[in-house]
Amino acid sequence: MTINGEMLIGFSEVRGNEGEQRAFNPATNSEIAEPVFGMGGAAEVERAASLASAAFDSYRKVPLENRAAFLEAIADNILDLGDELLERAHAETGLPVQRLQGERARTVGQLRLFAEVVRDGHFLGSTIDHAQPGRQPLPRADLRLAKVPVGPVAVFGASNFPLAFSVAGGDTASALAAGAPVIVKAHSAHLGTSRLVGGAIQKAVKEQGLPEGTFSLLFGAGRTLGEALVSHKAIKAVGFTGSRQGGIALMRIANARPEPIPVYAEMSSINPVFLFPGALATRAEEIGSAFADSLTMGAGQFCTNPGLVVAIDGPDLDRFVRAAADALALKRAQTMLTPGIFDAYCSATRNVSAVQGVTKVAEGESAGERPNAAQAVLYVTDPARLLAARELEAEMFGPASVIIRARDFDELLQIAEHIEGQLTVTLQIDAVDHADAQRLMPVLERKAGRILANGFPTGVEVCRAMVHGGPFPSTSNPMFTSVGATAIDRFLRPVCYQDLPDALLPDALKEANPLGAWRLVDGAVVEPAQAAT
Repeated sequence: MTINGEMLIGFSEVRGNEGEQRAFNPATNSEIAEPVFGMGGAAEVERAASLASAAFDSYRKVPLENRAAFLEAIADNILDLGDELLERAHAETGLPVQRLQGERARTVGQLRLFAEVVRDGHFLGSTIDHAQPGRQPLPRADLRLAKVPVGPVAVFGASNFPLAFSVAGGDTASALAAGAPVIVKAHSAHLGTSRLVGGAIQKAVKEQGLPEGTFSLLFGAGRTLGEALVSHKAIKAVGFTGSRQGGIALMRIANARPEPIPVYAEMSSINPVFLFPGALATRAEEIGSAFADSLTMGAGQFCTNPGLVVAIDGPDLDRFVRAAADALALKRAQTMLTPGIFDAYCSATRNVSAVQGVTKVAEGESAGERPNAAQAVLYVTDPARLLAARELEAEMFGPASVIIRARDFDELLQIAEHIEGQLTVTLQIDAVDHADAQRLMPVLERKAGRILANGFPTGVEVCRAMVHGGPFPSTSNPMFTSVGATAIDRFLRPVCYQDLPDALLPDALKEANPLGAWRLVDGAVVEPAQAAT
């Protein structure tokens, strides 16, 4: 597929006239000559939003089987791009091709997961409370509930996942699955990759005979286009993965509208790891080595990167530190996604190094003359420094972490109470640690969206039980997840139908259950097979 630098607005290829931009190769620190991408502005937002608004009622009425087939067609079209997609993404991000192969598989997998979610119809939440005309002292009306899509959704591509959190990523997949048209603002760090994937989605829209405004892809430099998109009255929800600053800015715009809309922003997390005494006593070296692997995976550019380690001081913690330091010393500096991300990482590590009482205990291999390559670094300090210095709680977004040496378990609890909302919290525990871990659990349940034991948080499985969310500032709304089957709930709202004739009800609520969906009928769960009989 030829990348021509044009946006995709409905079925049209549109050249933006709000400036030009070339893609950038962070490994060579140079621009990619062709193509030149035309940036869009308010006019392109208006055109895309108008098409999405016009398409909404038609698209949301598409039969569930057709909607599922559409998601599967996107997955197939992405795979059909073959090596061209991987090579372009590699050039624009510096990420290894093997990592990108895995990310492509995840992207395709989550599209197919949402196809399954759509087919089983459970996401509609179909609930029926039949009328009770003879109830005393008052009769009850026939009441039925089902979820409907909120309307067109704006999605902002993420810098660190050019496939899985970008044009056809989880936000787009879940919104399309919900029955909502999507307008994506491509991330400037991977314009060519975004254009290739956008073409695969546009092709699927045409192949499946769906309304033109079901999908659009926009390019825009700076904040102007993004602000116009979130402000547009046709947009009813926003999906965003990125910095805390960027997410809060979008939230302010959305809340300032005459009709405020939800922004589902995944923003900032340092993902604390708590090392318990029993686990350290039996396997400190093993944990230290695995920690170094997790910390440096993908140059540390994961929202679940373990940026804080908390443990009770002692010889076993010393063993962990030595093992982690030895492992980090062998880690090669890795190219970061953009010069801006690299500069921000260097600035963050300088800020931590400047905090009095913080000691640097390990570094990875030097980058030498290679541009935009992050050197891993590990620090150690005490709880008092953590409580006093905000720099130690800031996400460094790279292969850097801070170890906190607590004096006792009460101090460890104090740290747990102090930390902000997180995407994940990890426990390294053995059986002898369970009693103390139980004391910590109520705090962690208030602080995090995912609690894991004896692993590391990097790596987010796409499945029905996954939660990739958490209290602010890890996300803007802790009640939802951006990964997993229930991510679809962000783009749905409940509607109650009272005493409507069967012919006017949505299929999910008709008495004959033509969708064959799971339903809650008069308080009892009714399986599709039961409903059919």
